[in-house]
Amino acid sequence: MSERTAPTSSHPARAAVAAFVGTTIEWFDFYVYATAASLVFGTLFFPPGTDPAIGLMASFATFSVGFFARPLGGLVFGHFGDRLGRRSALVITLLMMGTATFCVGLLPTYEQAGFLAPALLVLLRFVQGIAVGGEWGGAVLMAVEHAPEERKTFYGSFAQLGNPAGALLATGSFGLIAAWDADLLHTWGWRLPFLASVLLVLVGLFIRLKVEESPVFAAMREDTEQPRETPLREAVRGSWRPLLLGVGVLPVAVGGYYIVTTFLQAYGVTEVGISEQVILSGLSLAAFVELVATLGVSWLGDRFGTVRVVTIGLVGVIVLALPQFLVLETGSTVLIFLMLCVMRLAMAAVYGPIARVLAQMFPPRARYTSISIAYQVAGAVFGGLSPIVCTALFAATGSILPVVGLLVAMAVVSILCLARAPRHSDTDLVAA
Repeated sequence: MSERTAPTSSHPARAAVAAFVGTTIEWFDFYVYATAASLVFGTLFFPPGTDPAIGLMASFATFSVGFFARPLGGLVFGHFGDRLGRRSALVITLLMMGTATFCVGLLPTYEQAGFLAPALLVLLRFVQGIAVGGEWGGAVLMAVEHAPEERKTFYGSFAQLGNPAGALLATGSFGLIAAWDADLLHTWGWRLPFLASVLLVLVGLFIRLKVEESPVFAAMREDTEQPRETPLREAVRGSWRPLLLGVGVLPVAVGGYYIVTTFLQAYGVTEVGISEQVILSGLSLAAFVELVATLGVSWLGDRFGTVRVVTIGLVGVIVLALPQFLVLETGSTVLIFLMLCVMRLAMAAVYGPIARVLAQMFPPRARYTSISIAYQVAGAVFGGLSPIVCTALFAATGSILPVVGLLVAMAVVSILCLARAPRHSDTDLVAA
């Protein structure tokens, strides 16, 4: 292959901001559902009189449907993004997510529609999963591929900022409703964040349409050598080892997150007896800390090494895995808030820089498809199952230690796979 110059963009900051806004809206929609699943869906969408633990697990099961739909979304929009363009794929995913989320806010409850209610809930969650499955890979690539080589980790982290920002908006909106009227939250107040998502989608579309196509994709489109295979076949045949390693570096980034947020939230409220307001406020503060810290740790990644920063974050997760649950037993709001924030600081070091790590594990030709497969398969396995598995482990043992052990094991796997992760340059426009 002849030597090439990496494609550059004159607007990396604009692309990064657009990635941030778009992923914020997508993750807000996704986390609004997660928050409602842990607080109200168990009683609203399943038969009255259901055991609370069973209702919570059933609610988490509908939550998991979105994760199992994500690999399909990654395949569909990965192919679209690798062949027709990153930007077009992202516009469609944003519209899909916004429509599905808005419709959840209009659903009848089990009392009003019987089993039709949870069936429609599952269907809309599936659509959400398809949308977010196609969103993440494209948003990351738009940010990373527009960025200069020496700042790819920093600009790539803007797509990652959407996760804590979306979580902050989601838990914050439910927290405000609970503070206003706790009973309202369990009647019709839970619908308000879902319905409000339509306004965010309109803002996101306006910003996303202002951004130019990825310069890496534009360079591939102008290349005289046409792709010989579909992106999926090219990804599987040429990059199957990096695909497996990509899944392996992500357990904590995509699954551990739901242990320290969604499961912890349900555990704190239903088992320890912490008020919903305290948990929601604490998670909102922690999300803000992660939001602020993500840019800082990603800047450190460009300066001192992305893999090194992510590894330090994973070690932090291992150290904090047990204390984050033990502190709930104290009932101290200050200690709970402090521990939630420190854990999310460690999670920021894992999640923020991982965008660059994953994007550059694959050659550009099938990169959208490849990172989408790795991220969404990891999301289905580790993200979708984590809350259910943790709930089942606690119900079976009556102890939080198996949950802690699961989180530690996930971090160890991430560290081992991260150490073997390959790296490709944007000049490698044709997969080997």
